[in-house]
Amino acid sequence: MPDSFNEFQQSVIEEFRANGGKVGGPFDGADLLLLTTTGAKSGSEHTTPLGFVREGGRLLVVGSAGGSDRHPAWYHNLLAHPMVRVEIGTETFGAVAVPAQGEERDRLFAHVVREAPGYAGYQEQTTRVIPVVVLDRSQPDEALGAAADMGDMLVRVHTWLRGQLDRVRVEADAYFLARAAHQGPGDPPPPGLGLQLRQHCLAFCESLEFHHTGEDTHLFPGLEEHHPHLRDTVARLREEHRTVERIQRELVELLGAIDTADPQRFRAELELMSAELRAHLDYEEESLIPVLAGIPMPSQPPAPAAADGPDA
Repeated sequence: MPDSFNEFQQSVIEEFRANGGKVGGPFDGADLLLLTTTGAKSGSEHTTPLGFVREGGRLLVVGSAGGSDRHPAWYHNLLAHPMVRVEIGTETFGAVAVPAQGEERDRLFAHVVREAPGYAGYQEQTTRVIPVVVLDRSQPDEALGAAADMGDMLVRVHTWLRGQLDRVRVEADAYFLARAAHQGPGDPPPPGLGLQLRQHCLAFCESLEFHHTGEDTHLFPGLEEHHPHLRDTVARLREEHRTVERIQRELVELLGAIDTADPQRFRAELELMSAELRAHLDYEEESLIPVLAGIPMPSQPPAPAAADGPDA
C-alpha cells in the first residue's frame, strides 16, 4: 500500500474529526463514517473512512475495495474481531460488524445500489461477491457515559454483558432450529445464520475479555492496596476469570466449526458458560459495589487509531 494512499486516508480522517464528520474534495456531500477495527494480524487499531448507506435503522458499509478482486483489510479485521468503533458526525459508538449472507446480502446490496449506484460498477469489475456489512450498534454508550460512579458503571457493564449472553443463546437456538429444518443429507447449512451467530459470539467473548483484563490490570490491584479486607474476594474473582476464560476458548473452538457443530454439545458449553458467568457477575456485584459506590469515574480519552494499511 503506497505511503501516499495512507497519508491521504489520514488526511481524510483528520478533516472528518476536525469538522464534525464533514469532508470536502471528492467526498464533498457524501455520507461518510470512520470505522475502527482491530487488526486480524497485528492486534492494533486501524481506522478507515468509508461510505455508508442506511437501511431502516441499520448502517451498512460495503467491502467494494474499488472493484478489486480482494476483500479490503478492514473486512478481514472485522471477521477476526467483530467489535468495531464507528464515528458518524460528532457521534462515536461501539458496534458488532455482521456481514450479510445469501439472500439477505443480495437484498441489502440491491438497496445499496439504489442509494449509491456506483457500487454496481464495482461489482461488475470483479467475480468476488462484494460484502455488505451491517454495523449493529451494540453498546449503550450514552448510558455507560452517564454512570454516576464506579459502582454504577460496574452494574451497567454487567447488565450489557448479560443481555449479550442472552442474545447469543437466542441466536444459537434459532440457528440450530433452522439448520435442522433446512438440512437433508449433503445439504449446506442455512446461509447467514451461522456467520451471524459467530460474529455475536466472538463479540461477546471479546467484550468479556476486555472487561476482565481491565479489572485484573487496574481495578483489582487498587482494591487490594486500599481495601485489604477484599484480598480473598479479589483472589476468588481472579480465579473465576481464568475459569470463564477457559470456557470462552472452548466456545470459540466450537464456533470454528459451527456449521457441523453438535447442537447438544454447543448448548451444553453455552449453558455452562452462562451459569458460571452469571454467578461470577452476581458475586462481584455483591462484593464490590459497596466499595465502588461513590468512587468517581476516571476520564481518559482514547488514543487515536492509525489509518488502515495492508498488514491490518
